[in-house]
Amino acid sequence: MQLQRRHFITALGGAAMAAPLLASCSRPDSPKTGGTDATGGTSATPKSPVPPPVSGEPGTLLSQEPQDTAIKGARAWRIRYISRDVNDVAHESSGLVIAPAVRGDNRPVLTWCHGTTGLGDAACPSAQPDPARELITYFEPRATQQIDYGVPGLQGFIDDGWVVCATDYQGLGTPGMHQYTVNITNARDGVYIARAAAKLDTGAGATLGCAGWSQGGGAAAAVAELDKDDFGDLKLIGTVAMSPGVSKIGLEIPSPMTAALSGATVAPDSHLVMLLAGIQAANPSKLKLPEAFSPLGVDIIEAAWNNQPVHHLNDTIARMFRLKGAVLNPKPPNFDAWKAAIVASSAAQRKPIAPVLVCVDSFDGGTVIPVAWQTGYVDAVEGFGGAVEVRDYPHDDHFSLPQSCVGDARAWLNKLRG
Repeated sequence: MQLQRRHFITALGGAAMAAPLLASCSRPDSPKTGGTDATGGTSATPKSPVPPPVSGEPGTLLSQEPQDTAIKGARAWRIRYISRDVNDVAHESSGLVIAPAVRGDNRPVLTWCHGTTGLGDAACPSAQPDPARELITYFEPRATQQIDYGVPGLQGFIDDGWVVCATDYQGLGTPGMHQYTVNITNARDGVYIARAAAKLDTGAGATLGCAGWSQGGGAAAAVAELDKDDFGDLKLIGTVAMSPGVSKIGLEIPSPMTAALSGATVAPDSHLVMLLAGIQAANPSKLKLPEAFSPLGVDIIEAAWNNQPVHHLNDTIARMFRLKGAVLNPKPPNFDAWKAAIVASSAAQRKPIAPVLVCVDSFDGGTVIPVAWQTGYVDAVEGFGGAVEVRDYPHDDHFSLPQSCVGDARAWLNKLRG
């Protein structure tokens, strides 16, 4: 397929604005040599998990560069912008903006919140080959990369006149460790990229729709619970949560993914390890890694977080657990503080400000996010009096769901936009 190269002329500095982005989303540098740690490897990484302070208003566009795309009738950019986290601390994020090639005005904007990729730069979606594309998942036979990336149904959204934004989330290609499943932080990254996209020549209007999957399903749920100030001039018409990973619900409903929290003699799943590392990254003055992790667990995180995406990290954890023992601290001295921080950062805390569509992958009880978690979120929304619709996809597992349900999601959002 012939890639379409779209040339972009800007009065904002062109190549000078693109240079910081190229540096932030490039392949991670090789780890620096350090002392031997409990994992048997070196402990130093080239990137600090603590980002430097950022000044500027959320939604500020920091840099932009044209991005090749094979999507027909589309042009794309990779951008860097300012967002803020659950604790209102400003940070840099990056991502993609894809728009119809034909000029237009007052176009609706879709913000896509992606699923789990990892904690650091190796998991940056927009740094993958041909990133402005349809979703491809790690578990597909044709996959060549270590993460899922792309936007499901992207061609259809472009054909329907949407401007599509796809945040990487903070920490994935930008400074600091990613605040994994910190739903509110991830949601704000999804909204502020849409505000930054308004500075590009896309014809973007004020109508905002949202869709997300897995981790991004939790972010999409949280988008509908954000404050009015987060949206600026944008008006949210609806949000689609595909197999939503809502952290608060995950704590409330036990599952194999969180079994290691109860002291089970199994290796902790990488999603659980990343959840704990991510909430600590969001609350560095309140929470410390050695409270929730063993010395081995701390060494694994410090050595691997920026270089190993989720599935690689899972293999590392399983091997080191079998070889050397506990990764988690079975009795954290202040686990109530950890749980409180997780709940405070989660979706399912208030009535959504717009309708919600939940797409459930019920094959085999939910192959990554348990069906009980997905319906638990629905129950929470209904308890708040929110408008929520549920569609079940019994023949889809976690990784086939987005492509199976995105047609329904697009039709639902198109109906809401009027």
